[in-house]
Amino acid sequence: FEKFAPHFGIRIFKGGVNELAEFFQGEEQIIISSYGLIRTQVELLENHTWGAIVVDESHNIKNPSALITRSIARLKTRHRIALSGTPVMNNTFDLYAQLEFVVPGLLGSQEFFRKEYANPIDKDGDQEKIKTLAKITAPFILRRTKKQVATDLPEKTESILWCEMEDSQRAAYEEIRSSIRNSVFLNIKNDGLSKSKIGILAGITKLKQVCCSPVLLEEYKGHKTQSIKLNVLMDEIQTQLTDNKALVFSQFKGMLHLIAYELKHAGIPYYHFDGDTDILDRRDMVDAFQQEEDQAKVFLISLKAGNTGLNLTAADYVFLVDPWWNSAVENQAIDRTHRIGQKKHVFAYKMICKNTIEERIIQLQKRKGEISDELVHAEDGFVKNLSEADVEFLFS
Repeated sequence: FEKFAPHFGIRIFKGGVNELAEFFQGEEQIIISSYGLIRTQVELLENHTWGAIVVDESHNIKNPSALITRSIARLKTRHRIALSGTPVMNNTFDLYAQLEFVVPGLLGSQEFFRKEYANPIDKDGDQEKIKTLAKITAPFILRRTKKQVATDLPEKTESILWCEMEDSQRAAYEEIRSSIRNSVFLNIKNDGLSKSKIGILAGITKLKQVCCSPVLLEEYKGHKTQSIKLNVLMDEIQTQLTDNKALVFSQFKGMLHLIAYELKHAGIPYYHFDGDTDILDRRDMVDAFQQEEDQAKVFLISLKAGNTGLNLTAADYVFLVDPWWNSAVENQAIDRTHRIGQKKHVFAYKMICKNTIEERIIQLQKRKGEISDELVHAEDGFVKNLSEADVEFLFS
């Protein structure tokens, strides 16, 4: 607002009936609030009809039964806008609540939408349903890509950084893989495939942790097991990136702490934040990292806490230590640095352990093919569409 509309009076809402009364009695026109405050203050806020409501990062209201989604729906307004770079994070049904906010009634009831569109698209890859849904929603969606709005943005190169496990890590991986495989197929035999999906997802997550470092698992804490990803990452940072800054993402906080330990002992300055880091501390770290004279060369960020809302154009290298299978989330992470203001070529690397479940999932996705550019599954959506033969392949 300061940059593009300085004539507007702005208030950051901290809650309370008195503050709201001051807002309406004063000269300010715009009130900014967090999702958490909307949820707790909805009884105050719903007493007013707002000129417009803008929901930023609208995938936060993708669950129709969530309290925040229901709270937002209670607010009265004449105009509605939802903004998101990742409107579909898990499956097609993610679109429902966001479009229900923008255009109530457009997609019918939840049951109708699930039966008519979400299930046929997610389970069967029904191309006709995809086309029909796109046609219905197109008049209400303005999609702007970076190529359209930032024509002078430098290139980015995405590649796989292959990692070959050493003996101790491979032995740990094979032991855990064998145990998980036996457990998964026993569950499938006893309960059927559909009731075993939670166990399959847990198995995938556990094997991904082993690919990062076996010490992330309780049974390997204290062991001197090698981590090939840690070795490769440190080698890249110490030998290749002496004059560059890098972002390092992982979904596992424990892995970030292991990397931080190695950076500290190597005397490499870094910043680190995850879901436990105070929001003000995050802002201070981001501001400092962006300064050219700042000595920190590496920024460690948890994938969920930092894949949106950050401008880190000081970096030109990105490492996804344990990539998600949702490419939209991965792209959001890479785009912390590949965005307006970036002057250098950006290099992004997915770190994948050879001959592991990580490589097999990539092969499986290529074999199955994506349903569409707009439908990219996260792990749980990915698991829902696995056949027994696919599960056999993953844990082989």
